[in-house]
Amino acid sequence: MAITWTAGVGTSGAFGWGVAAAGATWSGGSCLFHYLVELVSHEYHQKYADIGELEHIKDVIKCGSDYLLKVFAPPGAKSNSTVGSAGNDTKNLIPNDINCWKRPEDMSYERPVSVCNETASDLAGEIIAALSAASIVFKQDNGYSLGLVKTAEKIYEEARKFYDSSGYKDELVWGGTWLFFATGNHTYLDYATANFAAAADNETMEDKGIFNWNNKITANAALGLASNTTEQLMCSYLSDKYFNTTPGGLILSRPDNGGALQYAGTAYFLGKLFNDYLTLIHRSGWNCSDGGFSLEMLQSFSTSQASLYLSTRYNPRKMSYMVGFGDHYPTRVHHWSASIPLDGQYHSCTKGGRWLNSQDPNTKTILGPMVAGPDRFDDFSDERDKPWFTEPSIASNAGLVAALIAHHDPPQPSSASNSPNLGLDLMGVFEKVNNLASPNPLLFTKIYMA
Repeated sequence: MAITWTAGVGTSGAFGWGVAAAGATWSGGSCLFHYLVELVSHEYHQKYADIGELEHIKDVIKCGSDYLLKVFAPPGAKSNSTVGSAGNDTKNLIPNDINCWKRPEDMSYERPVSVCNETASDLAGEIIAALSAASIVFKQDNGYSLGLVKTAEKIYEEARKFYDSSGYKDELVWGGTWLFFATGNHTYLDYATANFAAAADNETMEDKGIFNWNNKITANAALGLASNTTEQLMCSYLSDKYFNTTPGGLILSRPDNGGALQYAGTAYFLGKLFNDYLTLIHRSGWNCSDGGFSLEMLQSFSTSQASLYLSTRYNPRKMSYMVGFGDHYPTRVHHWSASIPLDGQYHSCTKGGRWLNSQDPNTKTILGPMVAGPDRFDDFSDERDKPWFTEPSIASNAGLVAALIAHHDPPQPSSASNSPNLGLDLMGVFEKVNNLASPNPLLFTKIYMA
């Protein structure tokens, strides 16, 4: 939903190359724009169209892809460099995005830009994936789509040239996978498949089975690179041997890190995506090393996770964690603009800071976003100064959008509900996988024997 009570922010900034640092979405001090583009570019365009949101989501994606094009080697740059971030996030006395609570429109402090080169292969891999995914979305606009691919390929070559850290292997595999989907060039597939196992070996125990902005192993598996890894992942969602849950049943991928809904949302999304893949090839379930699961079990898992953070009926606290959804939802959301009055006055860091610690509800309701969610005991504190409960981040809401559109089941006949492909774009992501006899996504696993 469009927000009418905010304006452009930071549009007069510069990269240091004389190019305006404008065009991205504002998200506090941690806007992971590439991750947003990747998640909402997945293959449910028919379903977006069914609810009248296809052009809107394409605008969101294009906002992201335009910005990512801008930050890579802008005109006048002496080498292929990329803007990594804008702003100072240190916890010191200098006003910055972390220690200053004010409306972004009132921001007056400096926001220095960090420039990445050969030391940022992880960021490069993410941008490669985002641009490649966006190129598939905009394939009808041949010129724009080709420009996205060419830039992604250029970044890929630079990242491969300077890559020197095993900890970044999953992002480069992720980038290579999406480049293969965008181009059909098996060179990128060869790199992705050759390095997938090594990337998985470097996955930390804390990140096992998690799809988030910092770990793409599980998502790579679900896209088709490794059927064995995918079956283990899906079985882990359905077994208490791998992940704990809150007392109410919310899966706890990272129980000690807060923000449980972010990780539950991407698990819910991957579960529904894989469920649709299996349905398309007429599989009733899948076997695992210690059992198996039916489509009904996987569907039930996905539905239960959605119910726990949206439904006042099933949520143990009888509330929704999506702001504005239902009768009971968070009202003290950790959000600068929503908390400070739109009163025509300039609010300094000190003056704005009063609203951070205020017990009053936000002065404006920011409709639609999901907050961080409950802790491992299903406890939730609706307090603005506790972002681990009340912050609505781009990373978590990108996963929410992907999950909800995947689960969308129109209540009346529509192109998505009546389609034999369940609303999946079979000739979208997999269109250029030319060596397959059928567009069924799971046949992609024949290319790589896990």
